Amino acid sequence: MKVIEAYQKEFLKSLKGFELDKAPQSLYEPVNYILSLGGKRLRPVLTLMTCDIFNSDYKDAINAALAVEVFHNFSLIHDDIMDEAPLRRGQETVHKKWNLNTGILSGDAMLILAYQLFEHYDPEVFQSLAKLFSKTALEVCEGQQYDMDFETRDDVTIAEYLQMIEYKTAVLVGAAMKMGAIIANASISDQHGVYEFGKNLGIAFQLQDDYLDAFGDPETFGKQIGGDIIENKKTYLYLKALELADGAQKEELTHLYSLTSNESSVKIDGVKSIFESSGSSEASKAAIELYTSKAFAVLETLSISKANKVALRNFGTALMTRKV
Repeated sequence: MKVIEAYQKEFLKSLKGFELDKAPQSLYEPVNYILSLGGKRLRPVLTLMTCDIFNSDYKDAINAALAVEVFHNFSLIHDDIMDEAPLRRGQETVHKKWNLNTGILSGDAMLILAYQLFEHYDPEVFQSLAKLFSKTALEVCEGQQYDMDFETRDDVTIAEYLQMIEYKTAVLVGAAMKMGAIIANASISDQHGVYEFGKNLGIAFQLQDDYLDAFGDPETFGKQIGGDIIENKKTYLYLKALELADGAQKEELTHLYSLTSNESSVKIDGVKSIFESSGSSEASKAAIELYTSKAFAVLETLSISKANKVALRNFGTALMTRKV
């Protein structure tokens, strides 16, 4: 297994080669734009890495990795439209830079382009990849719908929230890894195992993101601290605080979530204080550790070398102790 930077370098080279120079430019220019905005590239790197740990040439998984990244960015274009977001990674969102209709249509094109990338594989592998991809894409849509439904609900449970982040975020991480295993012709058992590893790591990753949104270092996090609080997002921290808080804390938390963005500093400080005093922040860290441990437990079942198990464990640990 190579260092992460080697996979990233190879993937970015392939992504540059994927740049679309065809008509109509008004359809494909936004596709090139969103793919050029950077990001962690976590998912495609995991596809390459997984192919490698099952003793196949990781370059064989390049097209699947590209499909994962194209799909992920398609979902971001449409998420930004639904959220009416003006910025993505510090730059104008596609629908703001062009217009709403362009955002919808270029996003649709990206979904189709992602499927086309699987055509580089032989029929049996193509069928397995496409079947997994269709299941995952539908789950991501379901997760997004749950997320939107939660905005107008006051009875969201922690179990429902965990299902939402599993579908919206974690299943694509699991699928990215399973695609690498499929291309490497790993056993069905190993394909399932590496999917579970990725899915549990994806849940832990999103819980960590929620935690950093409230308690991260403003110098390193890269986003406004307290953004979820300002937007009244019903995160794990919020739901756990409602579960653990006493009557006065619960009342204060509900009041703070009714404040407008004009009172953001008071709101953020007050909510964070309740997250800490209720025990929600500690419970959130415990949940991150739980799902990370679930991912690591799967490693022992995989038919890969001890060195690769250690490397995957180190990768997961680095992901969960990140500050950004």
